[in-house]
Amino acid sequence: MRPPDRRRVRTIERRLSKRFGPLEPPRRTDPLEELILTVLSQHTSDLNAGRAFEALRDAFPAWEDVVRAERERVADVIRSGGLANTKAPRIQQILREIRERQGRYDLSFLRRRTDEEAREYLTSLPGVGPKTAAVVMSFSLGRAAMPVDTHVHRVSGRLGLIPPKTSADKAHRLLEDLVPPELRTSLHVGLIRLGREICKAGRPRCEECPLVDLCPTAPLFLGSP
Repeated sequence: MRPPDRRRVRTIERRLSKRFGPLEPPRRTDPLEELILTVLSQHTSDLNAGRAFEALRDAFPAWEDVVRAERERVADVIRSGGLANTKAPRIQQILREIRERQGRYDLSFLRRRTDEEAREYLTSLPGVGPKTAAVVMSFSLGRAAMPVDTHVHRVSGRLGLIPPKTSADKAHRLLEDLVPPELRTSLHVGLIRLGREICKAGRPRCEECPLVDLCPTAPLFLGSP
């Protein structure tokens, strides 16, 4: 397996763009909304997370309403997003922490912070890890971050962009070092599309993949039943 390089990364991004079209993420203008949605998206589909987020905003029009509500009530509202009993108190803790630090429920000030300052602030919040912080930075703040979800993690490993058995946290660091800043968001979106539609968990559909000739693990799957 040859070491990854930026020329190969550019080729991958270009082919994914040709296959899937413009690799633009669904952007939200408010970073706090993006943060809460990303928490809801953990270990579930985007569809279920979106439903849970809409239900949360319908039931509690103000963030203060979420904080003051009984934890069980919040969990019931976001049940469609899965792991509601874990996510409800986490969301309340995040909101309380932001209110205590900033005096209001608002993360727009992060737009004036450096990338490192924004990342450090976000990951200091309860239960917010590198992936969640990177999503907010990339999708809402317009920063050159490289979120690593389960699809990106799996596909990057199969493509040899990260070593085998690399943890998700280490994958964030390795991919941000490898991927040019201007390609991080588009490559993230492209790898997610590839992971959902072609390079699935289990047996990927390598015969349909636009990267089959660049993938060191494709021969293993192409030879399997």
